[in-house]
Amino acid sequence: MSKQPIIIVKRKAAHDTPHGGAWKVAYADFVTAMMALFIVLWLMNTSDHVRKAVAGYFNDPMGRSRDTGTDRSGADDNLPVTRDNIDQLKQRLEDSIRKMNDLKSISNQIEITVTPEGLRIELLESKNGTFFESGSSTLNANGNELLGMLAKQLGSVPNQLSIEGHTDSQPFSSNSGYTNWELSTDRANAARRVMQSDGLRPNQISQVRGYADQRLRVPANPLDPSNRRISLIVQYLPTSSK
Repeated sequence: MSKQPIIIVKRKAAHDTPHGGAWKVAYADFVTAMMALFIVLWLMNTSDHVRKAVAGYFNDPMGRSRDTGTDRSGADDNLPVTRDNIDQLKQRLEDSIRKMNDLKSISNQIEITVTPEGLRIELLESKNGTFFESGSSTLNANGNELLGMLAKQLGSVPNQLSIEGHTDSQPFSSNSGYTNWELSTDRANAARRVMQSDGLRPNQISQVRGYADQRLRVPANPLDPSNRRISLIVQYLPTSSK
């Protein structure tokens, strides 16, 4: 029998195509690394609160944390109050006051203004008393309701507050030595106690001050009832030195 010839088939190894996808992976890694670098550089030049908010987001991406500014109280409700966004807080407080049916009749006794010190919220007394019992540091129902609402709104922001008490120039009628100085301070402290129990953080109030009749709202009429008032000031956060 004749032998069958042996046929050897040689196959050339296929070369990689000149436009494979390996470079795309390397480029994506490079872009990711650059983005991480820019985020780190940005965080190094932001305030402590922003860094805390970013950390809060990664710890709680669903936005339930109060530090992220995305919880159920509304986006950005607890971000720092600055000169750039203070009008938003003013509008939010005014909207909340309008929604309180019990306070509609006295809404003209509440003034909210933007000042160089921060957002000033003033509770103005009327002739018969609007927020306090006449001649007393005891809050009435209106005062308790309004201060409770303000505490819940302002307790979500990192800014500190100061509280001022003011009176008119009518001398206090008591012969016990109790004067407008004591009355203005006691009213400011009464407001502090209510707000701290209804939503403000324990360390959120930086000052409680009583001015008696030394800072009249209506200097031309020292006996005007609106000179008797409580002023809440939402202070701007200190500017970062970085």
